[in-house]
Amino acid sequence: MDLGLNGKTAIVTGAGRGIGLAVTQALADEGVRVVGITRTITPELEKAAAATISADLSTIEGATAAVEEALAELGGLDTLVNNVGGGDPDKLVLGGFLDIPAEQWRNLFDLNLFGVVAATRAALPSVLERRGAIVTVSSINSRIPAVGPVGYSEAKAALTSFSKRLSEEFGPLGVRVNTVSPGPVGTDIWRAPGNLGAKLAAANGVAHEQFLDAMGPQFGIASGRISEPEEVAALVTFLASEQARNIIGADFVIDGGILKAA
Repeated sequence: MDLGLNGKTAIVTGAGRGIGLAVTQALADEGVRVVGITRTITPELEKAAAATISADLSTIEGATAAVEEALAELGGLDTLVNNVGGGDPDKLVLGGFLDIPAEQWRNLFDLNLFGVVAATRAALPSVLERRGAIVTVSSINSRIPAVGPVGYSEAKAALTSFSKRLSEEFGPLGVRVNTVSPGPVGTDIWRAPGNLGAKLAAANGVAHEQFLDAMGPQFGIASGRISEPEEVAALVTFLASEQARNIIGADFVIDGGILKAA
């Protein structure tokens, strides 16, 4: 299938590793000139992207300046992939609502919502001019707010709603805005020592590897396994393509069957 992406341009945020790196590579493989924006530039990203920018995307100033720099590098933008999200594991406190410091809410919303709003605001005029696409990586947590660190699900719910608003306003003007909502994905978030997966394992009193092995049945994953970054990247790439030109305002779940509602 010809995706019609050859010669296009894209910005991918949170591109240094995991889903963002996989998206950068997938777009580059289709002939897209990609600028990867991330806090820490990795050798893998430098290899995959046409250019890289280091920025703190949790701040309005950092996100805006990074996108403006990327636009100057590209000369125009066809696709914005808002992938940045999550949170620093060393700053995440697990527990109930009353256990969580106010700064956790602020940090999670800064990274998962307000930084994305700033990046989108900076990129949108160019995407609008080219009648391009915006694909935002949200989470199934947007639909199940009682799951995950307090504040994360709420930020993702707001992010999905923000994308829907954009689709309603700019869809009639030729811009396709959609979200992709993964369940657990095999990135460092779950697999790296000291990250969220390891923290949850410790909170449940089991070894990290044991926790990872049990995620399929424990999370009710119909496929029996978590997704891989390349699988999410393939979906994002399709939504950025000409083949998805009449898909607007949709939220695509890729979770192996965790969500049971139709």
